[in-house]
Amino acid sequence: GLRSIPSLARFHRLRYLWINNNKIQDLSFLVKNHCLTELYLNNNEITDISGALKHLCVLQILLLHNNQLKHLGRTVEELKGMRSLQTLSVFHNPLAQEPGYRLYMIYFLPSVQLLDRKPVTPRERESALHIYDGERSRVVQALAFGKRLGTPLAVSSARRRAARPAAALALPAGIYNPSAGVPFENPVDAVFLRAMTRSIMEFSCVDWNKVSTCQERRLENKAEEPYEMLTVKFR
Repeated sequence: GLRSIPSLARFHRLRYLWINNNKIQDLSFLVKNHCLTELYLNNNEITDISGALKHLCVLQILLLHNNQLKHLGRTVEELKGMRSLQTLSVFHNPLAQEPGYRLYMIYFLPSVQLLDRKPVTPRERESALHIYDGERSRVVQALAFGKRLGTPLAVSSARRRAARPAAALALPAGIYNPSAGVPFENPVDAVFLRAMTRSIMEFSCVDWNKVSTCQERRLENKAEEPYEMLTVKFR
């Protein structure tokens, strides 16, 4: 039934704090407790956490469910600096009823692994990135091994130029051709150019069990036979 708590500033090494199941509304008593790693504030009457938790940079577990938090944007803004936050629960708050609430939390709090008692899945992270940063999502999906290029690597440069509208070269889309210094309107063009110009890696291996040693060749009086080498190239 506690409604307020005096300052805990003298406990500057405090790491774990359970004050759940009370009627607390004000969190100003935590302003000096920078070492907190686990904080249990669930089942209280908290309506806003702005300015109260931002300093808890090493916090790993934060339970805020069953409160009265209403502002999703302000709540996430307060939690953004918690780079170590892995477990977070905010369900049974008014803000949890907002459309897209879960994906919003996942996108802006990337360190969280367990949200509202449910593990954050790779598919949810992809969906959040697609919704809140569509341009970056398309580039991430196309770069490196994230997606196979739709165009064969052997296609000629003349064909590539013909397939791309001429007007696209004049638009500053933010993705540039490093050789010509002109921007691409379509990220796929930039990805294709990178695929064509990236360096080639070569790996070779030999089965040494099939190669005769010097002593074996001397005893058998045989000429040295060429050994078989397997070479694989990656672009």
